[in-house]
Amino acid sequence: MLKKFLLILIFASLGLINGCVGYPRLLNSAFDPGGRSLNSPAAERNPHIAGRYVVFTSDRRGSQDIYLFDRLRRSLIDLPGLNSLDAIADHPTISEDGNYIVFATYRQGRSAIFLYDRQTRQSRNLTLNLQAEVRNPTISADGSRIAFESSVNGQWDILVYDRFGRPLNIQ
Repeated sequence: MLKKFLLILIFASLGLINGCVGYPRLLNSAFDPGGRSLNSPAAERNPHIAGRYVVFTSDRRGSQDIYLFDRLRRSLIDLPGLNSLDAIADHPTISEDGNYIVFATYRQGRSAIFLYDRQTRQSRNLTLNLQAEVRNPTISADGSRIAFESSVNGQWDILVYDRFGRPLNIQ
């Protein structure tokens, strides 16, 4: 195991792993028992790093919500209008500029993919008209495309939408 880790470090430092330059990264963040920082006594899940931001889910307030941490300011960023009491948020990812967060939600037995715009402070259901289960969304660096898994064809396929909820025909 240690040998594999060392090889990954060597390859990453040499830039031999595509998309992994600088990985693995160690974020040294203090533990905060009050839940106001990146590390808390709660369950922190599904972290995603993009540029200066780390987005993740946590149950630190008694429900599974999405949190955004600014690595430069070393503080959590408020996300008004994002988290909902009647839904479970999961698998958030963020665009490189930090403007868009895409995530899966589970509400009343249905799953959906939502896009949160930090500037307008609004969430949009991208899969409202899709009669299928959806999961594991990811967003492009510029926030223009969202890919996710869907069971629309009776199997798990990858669909790609634009940030307005329109399917893109990617071949």
